[in-house]
Amino acid sequence: MEKIIACIDGTARSTAVCDYAVWSSLRLQTPLQFLHVLDRHPERAAVSDYSGAIGFDAQEHLLQELTSLDEQRSKLAQQHGRQILQAARERAMAAGAENIDTLQRHGSLVETLVEFQASTRLVVLGQHVAPAHESPSIWHIDHHAERVVRTIQRPVLAVGGKFVAPRRFLLAFDGSAAGRKMVETVSCSPLLQGLAGRVVIADEDTPNIRDQAQWASKTLEEAGFDIDTAIVAGEPEKVITAQTSESNCDLLVMGAYGHSRIRHMILGSTTATMLRTSSVPVLIIR
Repeated sequence: MEKIIACIDGTARSTAVCDYAVWSSLRLQTPLQFLHVLDRHPERAAVSDYSGAIGFDAQEHLLQELTSLDEQRSKLAQQHGRQILQAARERAMAAGAENIDTLQRHGSLVETLVEFQASTRLVVLGQHVAPAHESPSIWHIDHHAERVVRTIQRPVLAVGGKFVAPRRFLLAFDGSAAGRKMVETVSCSPLLQGLAGRVVIADEDTPNIRDQAQWASKTLEEAGFDIDTAIVAGEPEKVITAQTSESNCDLLVMGAYGHSRIRHMILGSTTATMLRTSSVPVLIIR
């Protein structure tokens, strides 16, 4: 059975992850699983050979103390993880979710999600709040989360800040085959049904671009969405940011990375940029 996996770590962003995961679970009528991954930190437990600097007895005693400390740290981390999962479960139940499961694993978040990918319908994860010297309305995705988005072949909802039930979404469309697939996926999914939306194309207003915008709008309208469109020339990141604000959208919908791996390394991508700077949650659809 497919499920929504909500990745929580006990930080402040876990509250938003929990709330958006519950919202998604109720709309999709899909079971919810909270996941807490205990990353292994070999550097904490690693012990170098200092036998040339200290006596054997002292070294053996030090090894015993380090081993004991590592065991205590591991037990405390597991206990803390169980408390985090229990708190999330109780919050989800209070919000109306019913089919809830929890899971704590050791290892890598990305590897764990890949392992469960076949039975995953949506991954919900959090983002870091911007540093104090930046606008408080902007939050940034961390490296773990960005790796998830780049790796997992499932929709990912990246959230930050306080939960706000989405009422209007902005769909960034580029007319590509992947973009068309994204529009069709949105039109068929109950996740955003009933919400108003705007389709935005960051390009020159040409007959071909107008045709692309009309196709996207018609596809979504036929599925019951209240949709308007905007064609705005300019850099995609700037256009999307401005349109999200001007149209009062509280959710950004985008396709996954569209460039080659080499291009990512040199120029990055619109998806990566928006994940790092968007002021609203970002739903990535492959």
